[in-house]
Amino acid sequence: MLPIGARAQAAWPSKSIRLVVPFAPGGSSEIVARAAASEMTKLLGQSVYVDSKPGGAGNVAMVDVARAEDQHTLVLGHIGTIAVNPFIFAKLPYDPDKAFQPISLLSKVPSLYVVRNDLPAKNLTEFIALAKAKPGTLNYGSAGNGSAGHLAFEYLKMVSNTFLLHVPYRGTGPQLTDLMGGRVDAAAVGAPAVIGFIKAGKLRCIATGTSQRLVQLPDVPTVAEQGFPGFEMTQWYGLLAPASLPQAHADKLSAAAAQAMKEPAAQKLLESEAAIPVGSTAAEFARFIETEKKRWKPVIERAKIKPD
Repeated sequence: MLPIGARAQAAWPSKSIRLVVPFAPGGSSEIVARAAASEMTKLLGQSVYVDSKPGGAGNVAMVDVARAEDQHTLVLGHIGTIAVNPFIFAKLPYDPDKAFQPISLLSKVPSLYVVRNDLPAKNLTEFIALAKAKPGTLNYGSAGNGSAGHLAFEYLKMVSNTFLLHVPYRGTGPQLTDLMGGRVDAAAVGAPAVIGFIKAGKLRCIATGTSQRLVQLPDVPTVAEQGFPGFEMTQWYGLLAPASLPQAHADKLSAAAAQAMKEPAAQKLLESEAAIPVGSTAAEFARFIETEKKRWKPVIERAKIKPD
């Protein structure tokens, strides 16, 4: 007979696990979260369901999960909430270094630079020329201040020495609606959320943020190819748990998340959306987070990114 402690550990999870996504439905975050949740459900023997909770540049969701004590709540960590918010908010309602524990880096997502179809720019070179000819008349949308799309475009503005107005939205879905409706000019969006619209001819992709061209968009050159050697911009998503989650449970989640990203169904789904499955250990994800913080802090300071 198993000792009481061993039986308790074996019985976990004992109910459904809530995976909180800090952004509105319709973006890359939802696609990655659902791919992971579907496979983790099979591996853990309990349902893992996605709960979208946008607001406050992701802080609403982060606070919710940081304070969760049911041992069955996770949050989808993201470049914005983990590597950006600690530097753009003077004070956060949680300790970003102590409130969470890394579980697994799930996926890296290429940023695609897209414009509305009627904008007279067929590629990045023409777009930059247009922006420089009329400084401040072009704008770009993002899923919110400090979001990956905001970072991606500020990074491009910095290296190309251009000036465009920033229009923050509350999520990728509303942003794409206005972009396709011609109410904003451009955006940098994670590939899973936008590649279908590109292939359907509803948006024009002028560059990819990857180091090499995407198989899914072989005719679209990278930013690096169009005059900016070494340029690379990818978003990323990973699982975080409250710091209070027992280590044994965290280890079980980490193993399940890593395996989930190796399952054929998850890989097929993500790769069809031009996302890159990862599935790391908790330690690997922790090191990755520290590297990303060091990478983006100077960009944030130069761009003077502030919260909404």
